[in-house]
Amino acid sequence: MPDLDALFDDYARRHPEESTEIALFRDFLVSDDAIFERSHPPGHITASCWLVSADGRQLLMTHHRKLGRWLQLGGHCDGDRDVHRAALREAEEESGLADMQIDAALFDIDRHRIPARGCEPEHWHYDLRFVIRASGDEVFVVSDESHDLAWRDIAMLAAAADTEPSIRRMAGKWLARN
Repeated sequence: MPDLDALFDDYARRHPEESTEIALFRDFLVSDDAIFERSHPPGHITASCWLVSADGRQLLMTHHRKLGRWLQLGGHCDGDRDVHRAALREAEEESGLADMQIDAALFDIDRHRIPARGCEPEHWHYDLRFVIRASGDEVFVVSDESHDLAWRDIAMLAAAADTEPSIRRMAGKWLARN
């Protein structure tokens, strides 16, 4: 299981400009033992995937069924404190891809409010995002969590004004490191 303090120490060293956001995550990590459960009232830790093609030029995105937007794959940890395992599980469940490799370092963090829906109250997602690279067959299968999936050119995502802001931020991070 990854040491979350070490992951955040490394992330803070690489992204000092995100110190305010990092502090919010660090405070949340020590706030309650139930932060990995989706039933935790104020919010919970989620694990997302910057799932790139083997050549690193494309990102697999989901047209999210509940939110109706094109986003990265990912979801709830459902009690699993091993955020690497949770991210890989979400990548596999949502894409149908099997041969993938995860980068152990945190790639991005994002705290975002989830609106109330049905009997589920408004809450926060503290999203830990990891690079996952497809290393085999890149033919995906659309799960019931998505309207659709599509491989999208990362450089185009970074340049497009209508790209969701956190996707554009991650595209910029990806292009800067490659």
